[in-house]
Amino acid sequence: APEILPDDLWNIVEPLIPNKPRRTRFPGRKRIDDRTVLQGILFVLKTGMPWEYFPKEMGCSGMTLWRRLREWMVSGIWQKILESIIAKLNAAGNIDLSRVIIEAVPFALFLGVKTGPSPVDRAKNGSKHHILTDANGTPLVAYTTAANTSDVTQTLTLVDAIPPIRGKRGRPVQKPKYLLADRGYDSEPHRDALRARGITPVIAKRNTPNGSGLGIVRYVVEQTIGILHQFRRLRTRYEKSDLIHDAFLQAGCIMIGWTRLKKHFVRA
Repeated sequence: APEILPDDLWNIVEPLIPNKPRRTRFPGRKRIDDRTVLQGILFVLKTGMPWEYFPKEMGCSGMTLWRRLREWMVSGIWQKILESIIAKLNAAGNIDLSRVIIEAVPFALFLGVKTGPSPVDRAKNGSKHHILTDANGTPLVAYTTAANTSDVTQTLTLVDAIPPIRGKRGRPVQKPKYLLADRGYDSEPHRDALRARGITPVIAKRNTPNGSGLGIVRYVVEQTIGILHQFRRLRTRYEKSDLIHDAFLQAGCIMIGWTRLKKHFVRA
């Protein structure tokens, strides 16, 4: 458990989780402490273990984890944690918003709501992860759609969801200079919409020879998706609720950010 949720990470997370006072009248069962629950959630994220098999020796039940995971997603706590990690990376000089890279990848499905026939997997029902990273590959935005959602339709949604990047003096930065994407995002109306936002699109065109050269700088987003899918709960979708799956997806992004922040401390 300490390896899953080290003290340094908990020190970042703890102030962002509001203290929920116990009712004085009909208090019911004592609420499991947040650190125990977060350790359990990260354990499930990493192992892919079904809720009902979660070992009670770890201090709580799978249903408690599910409820708290949902509660924190609805109240925006996962997003606050992610933004806090990003701000610390930015303060350390490890966020590069000169360009952002977007990518989408279908993944295996057990069940779920945001599903549709996958265009790359014999029309099997599936879901798709949409990811936006900075130039270093740090995930800034991530969410799920049905596998048959066209990539290009998510271009502006991803860009508009970039959180304010804090951590340095002055106003938070939120707008990249360039957006890089593959042929799946080729669309002149979307290029125009990006330019109207002050962002220069660098998007490969359809029906042109391979070798645009974008792969040299775009590989970081594919690397990040590969790391996310090492978390077994993200490799296969088990959740009926898209809210729960997206909570796990944000938790995965937090862990990637934390790993990079930890490496900075080690180097420093």
